[in-house]
Amino acid sequence: MGTVELVLIAVGLSMDAFAVAIGKGLSVAKVQPKQALAVAVWFGGFQALMPVVGYFLGVSFADFVESVDHWIAFCLLGVIGFNMIHESLSKDCDKSNDDFGIKAMFPLAVATSIDALAVGVSLAFLKEDIFTAAAAIGVITATLSAIGLYVGKAVGCRYRSKAEFMGGAVLILIGIKIVVEHTL
Repeated sequence: MGTVELVLIAVGLSMDAFAVAIGKGLSVAKVQPKQALAVAVWFGGFQALMPVVGYFLGVSFADFVESVDHWIAFCLLGVIGFNMIHESLSKDCDKSNDDFGIKAMFPLAVATSIDALAVGVSLAFLKEDIFTAAAAIGVITATLSAIGLYVGKAVGCRYRSKAEFMGGAVLILIGIKIVVEHTL
């Protein structure tokens, strides 16, 4: 997998966190730098941690499924992508509160990074460098999440569903690319 694919995966995975950060931005009177830092650390940290966890889970049984690894990656990325697209079509634009403490941020960070766990499993099957991938995913998610907080304050939930839709579409396209590359 090249740099372009890695960046696209990272951007795709970060769209959930970006959308949630937009939601958090809706609820604050003024975005404080410490709030942007909290969002970046929580979301970026979990997005970096979960692929590593998924990778080591995947490595433990990768030898058994090496002949179908590209199909597994395709299915996982496709399911994640379609789920993100499905969520983007929801008309619900929940307003969250302006709490950035552990009780508010931990569940959001876990919920927005579950898909990164599955991507980590996929990366194990593809024998990719997980630490480079996790670092890229974490940094991109942290950056986009902090930006999302400011965007949420500025424009509200108008673009939330579009961001999730695009993230899902990118993951699906990468899954298709993996299958095409391994079957040709």
